[in-house]
Amino acid sequence: MRLGLGSYACTWALGVPGYPSKNKMNLLEFLELAAELELDLVQIADNVPLDELPESELEQLRKNAVALGIDMEIGTRGISNDHLKRYLDLAMYLDSQLVRVVIDTAGSQPEPDQVVTTLRGILTQYEDSSVMLAIENHDRFSVHTLAAIVERIDSPSLGICLDTANSFGALEGPGVVIDVLGPLTVNLHVKDFSISRLDHMMGFVVEGKAAGEGRLDIPWILNRLAEQEHDPNAILELWPPFQSTVEETIELERRWLFRSTVYMKEVLANQ
Repeated sequence: MRLGLGSYACTWALGVPGYPSKNKMNLLEFLELAAELELDLVQIADNVPLDELPESELEQLRKNAVALGIDMEIGTRGISNDHLKRYLDLAMYLDSQLVRVVIDTAGSQPEPDQVVTTLRGILTQYEDSSVMLAIENHDRFSVHTLAAIVERIDSPSLGICLDTANSFGALEGPGVVIDVLGPLTVNLHVKDFSISRLDHMMGFVVEGKAAGEGRLDIPWILNRLAEQEHDPNAILELWPPFQSTVEETIELERRWLFRSTVYMKEVLANQ
């Protein structure tokens, strides 16, 4: 299992809408950060939409990745055939073997039958190009619904990008997520968290933590996937809470990133 740096591990540094930063990170700096962490894999997701970049920036991104010895995976939101064809083209250009996708966008929340029909319209092209399309578990669909979508389509180029925290939005924890989606997993998002009761005792807060410092049993997850004979890339993501300023939040994110990388390397070395 390879450890990779996700663009959602540097969300604050790369820019969050509504939270302007004086020193916003660009993708070339993102690659350099991965190299500083001694990682040779990154995943650039929809918080930095690659389809909106000019060709010159894409070319520079590809050249710098090659120069640094870093492989890339890419990701997006939305499953229209035209959009996923564009990302297939980007995957081929950037030598990415995987496109991670979140089904929903602000303007489109298709039902399962629509998802199946739409994805069948593009997956032959992914199969022909030997690129994997990985659906990420997100807030709206249960893991059983997502598993049924993948199983109905039954394509060698379709699997699950398993996120360890997202399914809380569908009232499902890591145990059921691993049990149901583990056999279909082709990509893993490692995102640790804490769950704490509010001080007035009426309700809970789910909040991000550095990997290994929260409630997520990461070694157990990796062992379960290994038992199922899966060896997906493990992409590190973080949910740092906002501090008093954007700059302070970026600094917290960076500290978490370095601690998380050390922890994940130790865990993977012991697998």
